[in-house]
Amino acid sequence: MKSVLLIVVFALVVGAIPLVTTSGVWLNFVMMALYAALLAQAWNILGGFGGQFSFGHALFFGFGAYVQAIAQLQWGLNPWVALVAAAGVAALVGLIVGALSFRYGLKGSYFALVTLAFAEVCRILALSLPFTGAGVGLMVPLRESVANLQFGSRVGYLYVILAMVVAALLVSAWLRHSRFGAYLQAVRDNEDAARAAGVDPLRVKLGAIVLSGGFMGLAGAFYVQVFQYIDPGIAFGSTASVEALVAAIVGGMGTVWGPLLGAFALHVLADLTRNLFGELPGINMVIYGCVLVLIVMFLPRGIAGVGQNVRRLWKGGRGG
Repeated sequence: MKSVLLIVVFALVVGAIPLVTTSGVWLNFVMMALYAALLAQAWNILGGFGGQFSFGHALFFGFGAYVQAIAQLQWGLNPWVALVAAAGVAALVGLIVGALSFRYGLKGSYFALVTLAFAEVCRILALSLPFTGAGVGLMVPLRESVANLQFGSRVGYLYVILAMVVAALLVSAWLRHSRFGAYLQAVRDNEDAARAAGVDPLRVKLGAIVLSGGFMGLAGAFYVQVFQYIDPGIAFGSTASVEALVAAIVGGMGTVWGPLLGAFALHVLADLTRNLFGELPGINMVIYGCVLVLIVMFLPRGIAGVGQNVRRLWKGGRGG
């Protein structure tokens, strides 16, 4: 209940931001930070709680994005219905990839490379298939209305992505405290010991990759609605995979709030370096990369781990 109350407070605070400011810059910053948080939370379900590192989560992002666009352009579905279809198809792709990978015992670097290979194969296929728009991509026509999931300002999109992030937070909190989550973390820590204790690793990992793929598909569908365009490079390229992985690692893998903290911290860092050193080509990315290396080196448990250490010291001090 404590986790749920914290999530409710977070939703109320972020939901009140449009009431405090109408600045397009701030609203866009919050919206994109929440979008990055959704990517990180999706990856964290499988990589953080499940210990199954993926380098190709763009696979699920791309399927979600293309289903969202194709469902509207070629099937005539309402965007809200397409949103559900996008999450469902991405979850199904996760189930297929998981069945092909986990059934044959792939894990660690082998699983990471397999997911990367799947994403790259889909990118190449999307470049040549006519219904994906091939290399040109697909553009969703602008029809501003709530019914069409298109808004005249960032406020509407902010509330949509906030709802998705809150849903992912609730799932993460459930994984943290539920029996299925305990099974998943047991498989992460020692798969053989978990199997000896009666846990079915294949079933547990399949459940995790389905949840992870579904949320990643939602992120892809959201991207299409905001930017109204998708092509193979955006859908199945490395950008979504890297952003999801890095934010989760920086924030703290296997935690409820770590991916959210990591996403916001990285967006603040990116904006600061871009504004301070934007006139020097490439220097902002160099500084950005150096800070990331320092965080990984000196904060191995991520930003969330710092908070846990502070709480532990505080309780120890009070106990003393």
